[in-house]
Amino acid sequence: MPLPLDPLLQAMPVGFMAVDRAWRITHVNPSAEAVLGKARPDLVGADFWETFPDNRTNEFGRIYREVMETGVPQRIEAYYPEPLNAWFEAHAVAVETGLALYFTDVTGRRTAQNRLAMLARVGARLTGTLDVAEAIRRIPRLLIPELGDGCLLTVVDDSGRPRDAGSWHVEPGKRDVLVGYAERRLAALPANAPVLRSLLGETVVAPGEETYRALSDPGARDAFRRLGTPSVATIPLLGNARVVGALTLLLQSGRLPGAEDLLTAREVADRVGLALHNAWLFDQHKQLAEGLQRRLLSAPVEPDDAEVVVRYTPAAEAARVGGDWHDSFRQPCGATVLVIGDVVGHDTAAAAAMGQVRSLLRGIAAYSDAGPAEVLRGVDAAMTQLEVGTYATAAVARFERCPDGGTRMRWSNAGHLPLLVVDPAGEVRQAGPWRGERLLGSGTHNDRSEAVLDLAPGTTVLMVTDGLIERRDSDLDAGMAQLSAVVAELAARPLAELCDELIDRLVSGRPEDDVAVVAIRLAG
Repeated sequence: MPLPLDPLLQAMPVGFMAVDRAWRITHVNPSAEAVLGKARPDLVGADFWETFPDNRTNEFGRIYREVMETGVPQRIEAYYPEPLNAWFEAHAVAVETGLALYFTDVTGRRTAQNRLAMLARVGARLTGTLDVAEAIRRIPRLLIPELGDGCLLTVVDDSGRPRDAGSWHVEPGKRDVLVGYAERRLAALPANAPVLRSLLGETVVAPGEETYRALSDPGARDAFRRLGTPSVATIPLLGNARVVGALTLLLQSGRLPGAEDLLTAREVADRVGLALHNAWLFDQHKQLAEGLQRRLLSAPVEPDDAEVVVRYTPAAEAARVGGDWHDSFRQPCGATVLVIGDVVGHDTAAAAAMGQVRSLLRGIAAYSDAGPAEVLRGVDAAMTQLEVGTYATAAVARFERCPDGGTRMRWSNAGHLPLLVVDPAGEVRQAGPWRGERLLGSGTHNDRSEAVLDLAPGTTVLMVTDGLIERRDSDLDAGMAQLSAVVAELAARPLAELCDELIDRLVSGRPEDDVAVVAIRLAG
């Protein structure tokens, strides 16, 4: 017969259980009965392992056996599955007769901690990207399992139509089923379906059977059954006072979210909605800046005695799109002119200023038939006269046919990177020293220097902007050295392939800044 409990143990709010060395339960207090959902007569005298079978293999049981063997007290906090379905903090203490266990249900605290951690993860992940597709891909898996067993993310596209764009399920075997359900459900929903109501701004909770009956597509109905006919909670995603999508949370059949669950879900939805709205604005801004930039750039000239290739790659960050340009055209004398430039600034204003500077340079060069140095001096004067109010670097190279049939390059540089010349044998050198002459827009009208170089047939000349070589952790000299090495390696490639491979190797398609390239290869 069990001994009566100490009055202090009887009164304390912490669950208490005593187990003898044969693992028979000898004592429990009222708090233990309440936490475990079992009466004292059903516990006292019972085998501990038979009463709590999951302890045979879980972390609780491992700790209890260690304490019984070593006599060293230990603490553990872990989850106990059905039928308790709760988190417990337990202290195991060895006593002369066996083991004393003190335990508390900490599910509320643990759930709050998990949700706070989830909100922190959501905030960190969403602020870590402004790419719409990447944001959509990340969101559902951030919310599971804290907010449910599965999650669907619906977004409203530019035409106002909803589409399911992301999903995740806590059970790996159901993830493909959820993807299949997402592909069919929107076309099989009536107008009063929960997700459609949420796209109008309403938070909706519905039992699984109600959602199942609303589905008209047999494939969607079958997939929903295979998901376990879960209960559904849908929450609108608000971005700057407009609905940009909806979250659909799937919960175990028969379980409906509580008030705290919905409160957390709404907080997450607000963060997700704002992140999607910001990502959408970023995408629109980037498309606008990039579109403006591309429209201001012309197709390359196609001389009979040379091949010209141009490339423009916008910055990965929309805020850095705007100032780079390339140009190529013929002057009245028949010479081919190549231009590379970069306006100070990285935004749509820089792109607009670039358009002004580029047009001034092109107009002066085409009208006057002047050499590169005089063209740059004229642009300086025009920018001052017209109060353009910006600065820019530029390099202008003119390719003239010589009487003996050869080609002469005449160039001038206004603070831009030096030109690279690749001879027919593949040797790479800079076209003269990098003098770093003053930028365009400096407000002075002093003469600019000009250099001349005779080029052999088959020679390649390459002009680039600093976005191709400039890095936050290295200087331009190191970048130029790397550029020269890569160009030397690619020198034998066709010109278009050389330019594409150059960009791919140096910036991997995601430059920190705009990249413009213009190259010419003389006929061999």
